[in-house]
Amino acid sequence: MSETVTGAGVGADWRGWQNSWDRQQEWYMPDREERFRVMLDMVEACVGPAPRVLDLACGTGSITDRLLKRFPDAVSTGVDLDPALLAIAEGTFAGDPRVTFVTADLKDAGWVELLPYDSYDAVLTATALHWLHSEPLAALYGQVAGLVRDGGVFMNADHMIDPATPRINAAERAHRHAGMERAKAAGAVDWADWWALAAEDPVLAGPTAKRYEIYGEHADGDMPSVAWHAETLRAAGFAEARPVWASPSDTLLLALK
Repeated sequence: MSETVTGAGVGADWRGWQNSWDRQQEWYMPDREERFRVMLDMVEACVGPAPRVLDLACGTGSITDRLLKRFPDAVSTGVDLDPALLAIAEGTFAGDPRVTFVTADLKDAGWVELLPYDSYDAVLTATALHWLHSEPLAALYGQVAGLVRDGGVFMNADHMIDPATPRINAAERAHRHAGMERAKAAGAVDWADWWALAAEDPVLAGPTAKRYEIYGEHADGDMPSVAWHAETLRAAGFAEARPVWASPSDTLLLALK
């Protein structure tokens, strides 16, 4: 595990790749922007308009992008392991002194030692931690609690399945997938298509190949319920934790230190 800064490819259209990632993610989550808006509303409500933020499992830097557009005095540290998504993030924000990227494996307990700051006003993550199973996720929440300052916040926006409502879950899933199929028929790019395009790009082909060496097909974890997340975060040291936004399939959960 090491900190790296990959150089931006000469002539690479990093903003174009950033935008294409957003469109691909919106195929799965049409209300993604509303979720980001509420996340940043709660950052401002809890810690103000100039926060120091840890963008956890940052991917292409979608949270950082929206954070800095809304709060120009914010600073952000992005952490991820995916070399292709980090290449896009680093290329997009090249030369911006407010942004630092760290390459690290969140399942390795030493990742916190690579961060440029000892504490953060807010730790934010979206559509990322569902690939962790409950046990390593609980351990990660303990580390996050140690990074959030008193009065600071952690927010996780992700798939959180309620096992007590199987018929509701099935109806929502069927309706959502039908909409996705219609969008796909109209030309929307899904996850597999997007990665196929990345593998063909001269700049991203190498990082994409490395990404598959690290993750393989990147299977999801067990995706515990909202109640499990809230209880685990309180046990980790947060004083309060509850959802602040929800769609039929996703939840934005906020924990206050």
